[in-house]
Amino acid sequence: MKLSTDINKIRVLNKLVAHYGIQNWWSDENRIKDWVSMILIQQTTQENVEKALEQLEPYLRVDKLSDMEEEKLQLLIRPAGFYKQKSTYIKELMIWFVSHGEDFEKFELYSDETLRRELLSIKGVGPETADAMLLYIFNRNVFIGDQYAIRLFKRLGFGEFKNLGHMRREFNHLAESVPVELCKEWHAAIDEHGKVFRKNKEVDESWLLS
Repeated sequence: MKLSTDINKIRVLNKLVAHYGIQNWWSDENRIKDWVSMILIQQTTQENVEKALEQLEPYLRVDKLSDMEEEKLQLLIRPAGFYKQKSTYIKELMIWFVSHGEDFEKFELYSDETLRRELLSIKGVGPETADAMLLYIFNRNVFIGDQYAIRLFKRLGFGEFKNLGHMRREFNHLAESVPVELCKEWHAAIDEHGKVFRKNKEVDESWLLS
């Protein structure tokens, strides 16, 4: 029964990817830009994030972000909202990275759970953001059980998932069985579909189970 359910979950996820296409989220050559954008996107829209990133573009390096006066950082990221909080979070992220030698390769020695605990220790990084960082910044096979995912799989009858942690426990083993690039596209496709459903609650989802 468990195997059959897992197969059906994977079928749904792959159908979503096929339907919405490859999104290539957070795939910039500059990982610092993607990393910072994961802070900026909290409680705002992608359009607002893009405005903030455009102003930040000349400074998207660890040394420049670390040395920048916080007031200037706040001014640059103002379009993304909550700019005082987010400027603090960006600073804390850079402090953490510098304290670990500014070396992404170093983290290859960390287990997923150890690295996740480290990320959660950074001010402003909650469970969903930590999982996004694991997946897109550190290329770990992670299933992001955000609200779009929880609501979708509830509607499709796969269970009453109480929160991100609950869903992560139920789905994360599926992510471990596929290439990390597909994990990224699963998350992107779920969110793209969630936006469609949010606009039209009557949208037909039966094709995902056929």
